[in-house]
Amino acid sequence: VQLQASGGGLVQPGGSLRLSCAASGRDFDYYAIGWFRQAPGKERERVSCISNSDSTAYADSVKGRFTISRDNAKNMVYLQMNNLTPEDTATYYCAASRHGGAACWYIQPYDFNSWGQGTQVTVSS
Repeated sequence: VQLQASGGGLVQPGGSLRLSCAASGRDFDYYAIGWFRQAPGKERERVSCISNSDSTAYADSVKGRFTISRDNAKNMVYLQMNNLTPEDTATYYCAASRHGGAACWYIQPYDFNSWGQGTQVTVSS
């Protein structure tokens, strides 16, 4: 499966963005999808993920603010981000894992074998 992330941009603190991850290829509904982010000078971190049974998980830093969802009919995964803070500034990537039925938070990063190109999110006043 091939992925393409979009929807990033510049937003003020407290604002919202919805990121989209479009997938092409077969058996999209089989995959687990994760959203990761990387800020300059920082390590990549997992933000959220969704399994093929719609089980979701979130990093503590985004719980209650971000919501991940998927639409298998459209081969899309979304990340709704609310109440954004400057600490959310990063390049966001979506990635797919064939371990679709696993508890997605415990899928090792190296088992996400398809990555999108990234979309920049900047939170600044």
